[in-house]
Amino acid sequence: MFIRSVAHDTTLDAFREEVRAFCEEEMPAEMRLKRTSGQHIEKAEYDLWLKRLGSKGWLTGKWPKEHGGLGWSPAHFLAFCEELGRAGSPPVPPFGTTMAGPVIYTFGTEEQKKQHLPAIMKNDAWWCQGYSEPGAGSDLASLKTKAVRDGDDYVVNGQKIWTSLAHWADWMFCLVRTSTEGKKQQGISFLLIDMKTPGITVRPIIAITLGHHLNEVFFDNVRVPASNLIGEEGKGWTYAKFLLANERVGNVDIAKFEHYLEELKKLLAVTKEGGRPLSEDPAFKRRVAELEVGLAGVKALMADQLAAEREQGGAPTMMGAAALKLRGTELQQGILQGLVDVLGRHGMVYQTDALAPGWNGEPIGPEGSAALVYEHLYRRAATIYGGSSEIQKNIIAKGSLGL
Repeated sequence: MFIRSVAHDTTLDAFREEVRAFCEEEMPAEMRLKRTSGQHIEKAEYDLWLKRLGSKGWLTGKWPKEHGGLGWSPAHFLAFCEELGRAGSPPVPPFGTTMAGPVIYTFGTEEQKKQHLPAIMKNDAWWCQGYSEPGAGSDLASLKTKAVRDGDDYVVNGQKIWTSLAHWADWMFCLVRTSTEGKKQQGISFLLIDMKTPGITVRPIIAITLGHHLNEVFFDNVRVPASNLIGEEGKGWTYAKFLLANERVGNVDIAKFEHYLEELKKLLAVTKEGGRPLSEDPAFKRRVAELEVGLAGVKALMADQLAAEREQGGAPTMMGAAALKLRGTELQQGILQGLVDVLGRHGMVYQTDALAPGWNGEPIGPEGSAALVYEHLYRRAATIYGGSSEIQKNIIAKGSLGL
C-alpha cells in the first residue's frame, strides 16, 4: 500500500506542549493515580475529565469547522491522541465523537444536528452502539430487531448484545429492520434512541476480565419518534458502513501500543532467567525488534488513512480502515502476549481485587501486573469487535485484488 507523507506542521510542537500542560494541570489527580495502577474509573470522574477536554474543543477537534470541530490536520489528531495517552488519560469514548457525531453531521437533519452535536462536543451525553445481535455479529445484515412505523413513531422490538457502556449511555445509535423485502441490507434503517425510553432493559455481561463494560439491551414495544431516523428509511446499511470505517480507525490507539511496548521492555530488563535478564535473550530481542517494526508500520498506516480521509472530505476509506484495524489489533495482541509470557516467569496470577479503587494490598509479581493481564484478556476480543479479522481480510481482498 502506498504511504502518504504528512507534511510537518510548524505549530505541532506547540500544540503537543499545550496538550501536555493541560493534562498536567487539569487531569484529576485521583483519576491519574487509578490509571497508573490500572484501577477502574467511575463514570462521574471520567465525565468530569471529558467535559474539561470538551471545553477546549478537543473531543471533536478532528471534526470539520463547519460542524463545530477544529478541523485538525491528521498530524494534529495523531499528536493529540499520543499526548493524551502518554499523560495517562483514559481514552475518549468513540461512540459519540467518532461514530454517532460524523454520521449525524453527514447524513442528519438540521434539527438532529442542533440537538446532538453540541452535547457530543461537550460530553453532555454518553452514547452506545446498537449493532450486534445474538444472531448477527460478523453477518450484521442478518439483524432482526424490528422497527414498525406507527403514526409519528417507530415501535422497536428486539435485542442487541455486546453493547459497550450501555449502562452509562443516554443515547444509542441503532440499526433496525424496517423491511423484510429485497436484499437483507436494503431493509435496514438507522435510528437514534433515547435510552430513558420506557421498554428498554439493560442487563450486564461480565466479561473474561470479570469486569462490567458489556451489556445486553432489550427493546419491548419501545416508541421512538420518527424524527429520530437518520437519512432515509432503508438506507441504514450505507450509514452503518460509513460509521464502521470510522470505528476501525478509532480502534487503533498508538499511544497505548507505545505504552505496552515500553512496559514489555521494562519487564524484560528486570526479569531474569538463568541469572541473566530476558532483555539479553536473543529470542526476546528479536521479538521486541519485530514489534517495533510493526508499530512503525501501524503509525504509517494511520497517517496514510487520516490523510486519505482528509482528502476525501472526512469519509474514511473502507479498505484503508480495514488494513489499519487488522494490523493494529494484531500488533496490540502481539505486544500484550509478550507481556504475559514474561509475567509468567513471576508465577503471575490475575488479581482482580487490585483493580478496585482503594485497593492497597500486596501485588503478586511486578507492580501493575494486574492491569497488564486485564488488558491482555480484554484485548483478546480486539480482532473480533468492530469487524473480525476475517471480515477485514475480505474487504482488502475485494478492494485491492478484486476477489
